Amino acid sequence: MISSEMASTAIQDLPAQSILVIDDEESMRHMLSVILQRAGYRVYTAADGEAGLELLAQETQLAIVLCDVRMPRLDGLGFLKRLHEITRPIYTVMMSAYGSMELAIEAMKNGASDYVSKPFKSDEILLVLKKLEERERLARENDLLRAAIGPVGSSSQFVGASDSVRELLATAQQFAGVSSTVLLRGESGTGKEVLARLIHDWSPRSERAFVAINCAAIPENLLESELFGHVRGAFTGAVRAKKGLFEQADNGTLLLDEIGDMPVGLQAKLLRVLETQVLRPVGGSAEKTVDVRVIAATAKDLDAAVASGEFRQDLFYRLNVLHLRIPPLRERSEDIPLLVDHFLAVHSARMGRPLPRVSPEAFQEMLASSWRGNVRELQNVVERAVVLAKNGVVTLNDLPPTLLAVSEVVEDGELSIKIRLPRLEKQLIERALKRCRGNRSQAARVLDISYKALLYKIRDYELESE
Repeated sequence: MISSEMASTAIQDLPAQSILVIDDEESMRHMLSVILQRAGYRVYTAADGEAGLELLAQETQLAIVLCDVRMPRLDGLGFLKRLHEITRPIYTVMMSAYGSMELAIEAMKNGASDYVSKPFKSDEILLVLKKLEERERLARENDLLRAAIGPVGSSSQFVGASDSVRELLATAQQFAGVSSTVLLRGESGTGKEVLARLIHDWSPRSERAFVAINCAAIPENLLESELFGHVRGAFTGAVRAKKGLFEQADNGTLLLDEIGDMPVGLQAKLLRVLETQVLRPVGGSAEKTVDVRVIAATAKDLDAAVASGEFRQDLFYRLNVLHLRIPPLRERSEDIPLLVDHFLAVHSARMGRPLPRVSPEAFQEMLASSWRGNVRELQNVVERAVVLAKNGVVTLNDLPPTLLAVSEVVEDGELSIKIRLPRLEKQLIERALKRCRGNRSQAARVLDISYKALLYKIRDYELESE
């Protein structure tokens, strides 16, 4: 008979980890339950290996097992050999009053994570479990980072190891397990579509289609047909029926990118489909049922759009069931080295070129940039640098002029573009001349202007001494 003995409270410092105790002695199960519950664990118990396997199949949160070696029906070693029936990782600590080195080695060969001899102290068993928890945590983090970074040959992966990225990916992985609508917010170039694809890849729908549409890129009169399809003759040019993206994504995931730019007139129709999972093609009378997980993404302030009437409040609430904010690159600058290395490897491999290194000066310039275009801008800069790099080194001259780390601050309250732009242009020219050690030909190339134009600007800004 299987019993479940759960702790009523958990110590704050420990995770609410679930543990299965398998032992044929009721007194041992009771003692371990008391020790583990006091330490904040949720405890399940079983009297033999067969019952333990049944419980592991039912309770999917169980990942750690304390298992006796000598038991009726199915003993500890037999239990280990049958653990392959459980597809998720299980960490097992074997216990035996008949402990010997040979038995420990046999258990480890069959997949045991650790081994303790009876009798043992409570501190000893808790220490072993903490080690297993740490191992499990590191394994989860490694899986998460591998999934996020992906193969070196792919440039469309979410790369980063900062705290904000770890938290973002961990939350996204939690969201992936359900079918609720997700709203992704973030500036342009932060990787909203990449994160949407990861959520799809981590989800139970991963084997089905991932379909994406940019709601801002399609004219209003065509967007409804793109989303919901149309029947033959629905409008001029509709010579045949066409499935919409909702149908194409049936049982899969549909990304509605730039949802903030969807026309108001279409928002009500989208809301109905989200609420009922039923659509009607343009020009048709028959309704179709679909099963689509929708992820919406926007760089707009939807709260302000709702307040101004540009975006329906009821649609906003329907989309904002689960939401994620993707931080801009300037808020996670510690990820820049990882991203640079990643994109260097990606584009070098794609172009069939040796992997270049980045000079210290160029690297400092990258770290100092505000990256208003976020990861997309960084990727483009690195791709350009791979093309221009000579002798296997990316130098300052291989970086675009827009990357110059201009840090002028409006301290006097002056907001006039007519006044500010000349000051900014002068500062860019000064930086370019300094970077190129006064070589005006190189500075003109860096600034992406003609040599003659540079000479005129040097004269106008009285930079003759440069």
